[in-house]
Amino acid sequence: MQTVLAMSGSEPREPRTTNVRFGRIAAGLAALGAGAAWSLPAQAHVKWFAPYIVDAAPQPIGATLTNLWFWTGIGLVLAFFLATLAVERKAVGQAVLSGLDRVSAPLWSRSDDFMRASIGAFFVAIFAVGGIYLTPDLKTDSELFSWAQLLIAACVFSRRTMPVAAAGIITLWIVALREYDFFHLLDYLALGVGVAAYLVLASVDDPKWRERRFLALRWGIAIALMWSSLEKFAYPNWFYPLVEEKPFLTFGMPRDVFIPMAGVSEFTLGFGLLWTPLVRRLSAVALLVIFFTAVYPFGRIDLVGHALIMAALFLVAADPTRGVKVPALVKLPRTLPRMGSFASVPAGLAVALIVLVSGYWGLHGAFYGAEYGIERPAEMTTHSHSKEHPHGPQATVPQQGLAPHH
Repeated sequence: MQTVLAMSGSEPREPRTTNVRFGRIAAGLAALGAGAAWSLPAQAHVKWFAPYIVDAAPQPIGATLTNLWFWTGIGLVLAFFLATLAVERKAVGQAVLSGLDRVSAPLWSRSDDFMRASIGAFFVAIFAVGGIYLTPDLKTDSELFSWAQLLIAACVFSRRTMPVAAAGIITLWIVALREYDFFHLLDYLALGVGVAAYLVLASVDDPKWRERRFLALRWGIAIALMWSSLEKFAYPNWFYPLVEEKPFLTFGMPRDVFIPMAGVSEFTLGFGLLWTPLVRRLSAVALLVIFFTAVYPFGRIDLVGHALIMAALFLVAADPTRGVKVPALVKLPRTLPRMGSFASVPAGLAVALIVLVSGYWGLHGAFYGAEYGIERPAEMTTHSHSKEHPHGPQATVPQQGLAPHH
């Protein structure tokens, strides 16, 4: 059973005394959100564009916990979240939400059509690209998987066949285990499960289950973003070639300042998707700005790879639902402050960091040993694909930015 924790305050109202302030506050929030988005780097999935070794030793988590810029980013985010919560609790905050409702009403009224069309278009694009399944860095030589993805696209337009499309998504993820490490595929598990859950829940007639479809999708996206952001803390050297090739991405910041703060931004914006209405909607807008700005430097691959996330973010930004909803499978400790309260922001962020960081470093150690990886020569890369080397061929020249592991 879903736990619904209602925020303080009633349905949005727009009293005459707040009409003038509404315009000023809305403009201020828009400027703040745009400024936050502009100050964050365009984020692409590093495995699509740079060399990586999945079983290489990650940087010790202590290196992040003692990094001044990591804590600077956390402090800025907490200040923004708390300020947004303060505004949201007032009548003017509810007026802002009401304004967002009016702007996004045409999209939200066709939300299922939009999401199903986006899923279909995504799998048609994957079919057209060919040689990959689910995401740009999962490459395959089998044409069967390309045609399977075209079939998935065809199945999303009927409620009767939507469960078939969901099963196809999960099956493709499982089949990828033949060639790719389980830990690698965890990057795409939450997103795949979230999209598949949406398709299944959207196809059922029971309204109690069907109303959870967007909640499952939103949580899947949020977890996927938070999980993938940990690469910036575990493997900052993977990002060095991108930063050197495209220095404008850092907005003039030094490389070792930019990478941890980029990781914080991605993690906390994903976390923001789980929070109160104004926080999650502003987080979704900021993420959309970031993903769209990433298309210019990284091209179509980035657009196709992030298409499902971007489509779902549009719906998060448009969602007029009030309160904070938690899936039934998520059991929150009773000792935590009530979600939506001021104290819940630092407490919730701390819990999210502890759970996901422990999972990332812990699972890596479980799969690749207590030493977090195995020895690899400097010339070994995973930047390209072949039958003999699913994670990359032997290179004759060491890859820039890929240091040997000892």
